[in-house]
Amino acid sequence: MTNRLDTQKIVQALQSVLPQGTPISLHEPSFQGNEWAYVKECLDTGWVSSVGKFVDRFESQLAEYTGAKRAVAVVNGTAALHMGLLLVGVKPGDEVIVPALTFVATPNAVTYCGAIPHFADSEERTLGLDPARLGTYLGEVGDLRAEGCFNRRTGRRIKAVIPMHTFGHPVDMDPLMTLCERFKLDVVEDAAESLGSFYKGKHTGNHGRLAALSFNGNKTITTGGGGAILTNDEELGMLAKHLTTTARVQHQWSFVHDRVGYNYRLPNINAALGCAQMEQLPLFLEQKRAMAERYQEAFDDLHGIRFFTEPGSSRSNYWLNALVLDTRHRDSRDELLELTNRLGITTRPAWTLMHRLPMFSTCPRMDLTVAEDLEQRLINIPSSACLGAPHATA
Repeated sequence: MTNRLDTQKIVQALQSVLPQGTPISLHEPSFQGNEWAYVKECLDTGWVSSVGKFVDRFESQLAEYTGAKRAVAVVNGTAALHMGLLLVGVKPGDEVIVPALTFVATPNAVTYCGAIPHFADSEERTLGLDPARLGTYLGEVGDLRAEGCFNRRTGRRIKAVIPMHTFGHPVDMDPLMTLCERFKLDVVEDAAESLGSFYKGKHTGNHGRLAALSFNGNKTITTGGGGAILTNDEELGMLAKHLTTTARVQHQWSFVHDRVGYNYRLPNINAALGCAQMEQLPLFLEQKRAMAERYQEAFDDLHGIRFFTEPGSSRSNYWLNALVLDTRHRDSRDELLELTNRLGITTRPAWTLMHRLPMFSTCPRMDLTVAEDLEQRLINIPSSACLGAPHATA
């Protein structure tokens, strides 16, 4: 018996799920509903910029679907994260705990506030923050005072935590919320990838004080570029809307701004796309789950690799599907990436861990053993919703 990974069988498993004879992208949008009609209405009426009925409609659709009391549409998910951190009171010099295994937008938003990312480890079961290991770590470095939690090693306040729902799979939020309450930490969820994902029956983004969604071209629904802030705090929601519209005081003609604001408004023409996409979201999710089931079946009998499935107590949107190599086969990752891409099947590794990037290399961090291991074993595979449609492999 050989310990070598059978890469040909892995490719055959992928090919059994995917259409043949054409290059396959990692994730691409699908426009099969009212997109043309809604965008044309914007063009015909001239309402293409930051005000218009589609912005209001899009925000209402998002709030209704996610169950959040308020949704505020903005230009992208990074802006939503930035605003969320400002709204919970993150100040220059604060530390914010973020996973090392995340997209660069997460720590970037922290630095926009003048704060410092503090990197935490992930758990293999969810690919997100590990509440148990983080709790042990905070017990070592966290100094609880009346005014909050402080890092014993740096002297800085640890103000907030950003759990990121990796590839759309929910973080184990209950123990994390208990931990954050104990250490007086605000929670801003990076739900950029998880529209359509539920943790114990509750949509992601409803656990922290605020959350950020993204509607980039590769997300489950897209507005071209765009994002949204979710919150169940009406006052924070009103303030988010005010600050993201340049903090202008409403008046028929005068331009008075009562604080430093941000031009983070989502244009009406982008929101028009979003409205049409939201109408199709149930179909997209159905197709993505069907595709995930096909992948799981195709990889069930293969040794040395597995298809990543949703954590227990969660229902994932399967935004970006992933394969996980066994530890002994981590050295085969790049061989698989090269082979699949050469055959026209777009695959990619996980993001470079944030503490390895030059601008974040000196930031504080806990032991990152699991994240560093996962970084070497994760492979993302094609995930477009249309691939889960009936007869997509024909």
